[in-house]
Amino acid sequence: MATKIAVVTDSNSGITQKQAKELQDKGHALYVLPMPFMINEETFYEDITLTQEQFYEQLAKGADVITSQPTPDSIMQLWDNLLQEYDEIVHIPMSSGLSGSCQSALMLAEEYDGKVQVVNNQRISVTQRQSAMDALTLINRGMNAVEIKQFLEEDKFNSSIYIMLDTLYYLKKGGRITPAAAALGTILKLKPVLQIQGEKLDAFAKARTASQGKTIMMNAIRNDMEKRFGGADKDRIWLQLAYTYDLEAANQLKEEVSQVFPGFDIHMDPLSLSVACHIGPGALAIACCVRI
Repeated sequence: MATKIAVVTDSNSGITQKQAKELQDKGHALYVLPMPFMINEETFYEDITLTQEQFYEQLAKGADVITSQPTPDSIMQLWDNLLQEYDEIVHIPMSSGLSGSCQSALMLAEEYDGKVQVVNNQRISVTQRQSAMDALTLINRGMNAVEIKQFLEEDKFNSSIYIMLDTLYYLKKGGRITPAAAALGTILKLKPVLQIQGEKLDAFAKARTASQGKTIMMNAIRNDMEKRFGGADKDRIWLQLAYTYDLEAANQLKEEVSQVFPGFDIHMDPLSLSVACHIGPGALAIACCVRI
């Protein structure tokens, strides 16, 4: 009899509870663990007791917004419930370079005799979402949980993200850059472009204007496709966009990207709130992953 496998990811993937439910209704075993937040010392759960709108309202008010990790109890309870119906679980948390939740899950999985395989493939947002979708594809190809974990970890560097920030305020507030660097960027009205290649969020370039920033990101993604991923080919590459709060700016970026990359199927999501916490509203991101 075929092994029944469930895929678990967290809400950093951008997959909403509603989207997960729709996939389950179509027979796909995908489950999303909501990420917790502390807002003025009260706990909220992304997409359950905290909507994107409420989050940005709190951020605009200057509320003390802190990202948190799912509790060991909440993770184990989800796994225990799923293991009553499934034989194995593939668990895909956000990048271990951006949060401790991957490390916690790896430790908890040791109690499950190999039934839970935690994937440490350093993905976040739209690229993490693609990993979850890839895991579902690999289940259909007949792979077991260990094989899927191995495949996704070997595939981890076949993705790339560039993010242009509208403000340096939140990076400064979170201690991610020095106040002096933030002050300079603010005076010069710079639009920093950051990158995620594997573990960390790193500086990539500084743009003077939003339009220059968008060009920098599109050129960087094309360069990655051609030099790292075997060519800018719509049949080889998934192209993705993400944004914080400003849907109008995101739609305009989508229009521009579709002209630069004609024929590509472009997936767009709001950036997860765990990332938005550190970069604030008005950010735009372009990402790509190699199709498996």
